[in-house]
Amino acid sequence: MLPARRFNGQYGLTDFFNDFFDGRPLEKVGMTTPAINVKENEKGYKIEVAAPGMCKDDFRIHLNKDGNLVIEMEKTDCCCKDKGKDKEEDRKECRYLRKEFAFSKFSQTLLLPDNADKEAIEAYVNNGILYIKIPKTTKEKVDEKKRVIEVK
Repeated sequence: MLPARRFNGQYGLTDFFNDFFDGRPLEKVGMTTPAINVKENEKGYKIEVAAPGMCKDDFRIHLNKDGNLVIEMEKTDCCCKDKGKDKEEDRKECRYLRKEFAFSKFSQTLLLPDNADKEAIEAYVNNGILYIKIPKTTKEKVDEKKRVIEVK
């Protein structure tokens, strides 16, 4: 499983200096890229994404038109988040006295192997980690998907 594209708006030190002279200094400071682990066993693959403070509503996981797995996260700025309350209501009820949290977007595209069962992918969040389970298909099912193209 290979990362195809990673975007979170964070650049390295070289880009920091280039951005400074482009008139965009410190625009991306404080953003981080979550760590991703990919495990494999005989039954399938398991992806773990470090996502402390995130809940299931902060994620969007889908297969793109090319059949690649896309993991998107976005934590928006909200305070006084209580269950059952509306975010707009939360913003009206409180104000920050000090704010050091940085919230941002993250997107990662993974190229899935041929033996990944794309119809049976599952995801859940537990203790600040997003888990994605991708079962393997049998060799027969992989061979069924292959198609010989006749040359005319």
